[in-house]
Amino acid sequence: MMKMDSLFRKRIGITEEETITFERLEEILRKTAQSLPFENLAVIDRRASEITEENLVNKILLNQEGGLCYELNPMLYFFLIENGFHAELVRGRVYDNDKQAFQPLDRTHVTILVSHQQRMYLIDTGFGGNLPLKPVPLTGETVKSANGEFRVKKIKSDHGNYMLEMKLKYRDTEWKIGYVFDSNKPVEDLSELNEIGELIMEQPQSPFNKSPLLSRFTESGRIVLTNSHLTRWVDGSMEKEVINQERFNEIVQKEFGINVI
Repeated sequence: MMKMDSLFRKRIGITEEETITFERLEEILRKTAQSLPFENLAVIDRRASEITEENLVNKILLNQEGGLCYELNPMLYFFLIENGFHAELVRGRVYDNDKQAFQPLDRTHVTILVSHQQRMYLIDTGFGGNLPLKPVPLTGETVKSANGEFRVKKIKSDHGNYMLEMKLKYRDTEWKIGYVFDSNKPVEDLSELNEIGELIMEQPQSPFNKSPLLSRFTESGRIVLTNSHLTRWVDGSMEKEVINQERFNEIVQKEFGINVI
């Protein structure tokens, strides 16, 4: 089997000769968001597999699937480590801005912290349509990307010591909370990710075990697919199409590159 590094580069569209520097991470994050769908089909189909580097390579790089945060961010993490970055996985608790409360399942979001020149940065490719698409420093300063404005603020909370805030382009006029995470509690064993996967698949409070959801960034916006609608955002304009199961299967294959069994 080809090396994970080669497979990852092939999947997102960069050559094996290119050196991945910190300055290239914005490009890597953009290409990853456009290539690796945020999707829950394995959860809906109850196709659980142990979270290991080999299994993630098989699922995401060889079988051309996507995944949720506990799959996508570890896949990117392995790629970063392979390319000499100082990175670690951490867990966070997502905030529900509609209900003005944290989601019931505690610390089921997985994200990445990268250290560069004595500064820490948040990197996330597993937060659906809320991706910063750039490294976000843990200093409170605002980072602007094609998806909006993002910042990470130091806080005192039972849920963690940092908070990701976002102001999504074309959607938000005020800052909203993304999630809170604890930089002092890195994931020390991949078994933690298996526990998260089990919670996501089994718990009634999970937002991902009820119906299919797929999301992927494009050059001009984003596409989102459910079992009833296809939604496209192109330069801030939204188009929505009502679909049936046959059309759903067609879009999964055509727009997301996933073979429907």
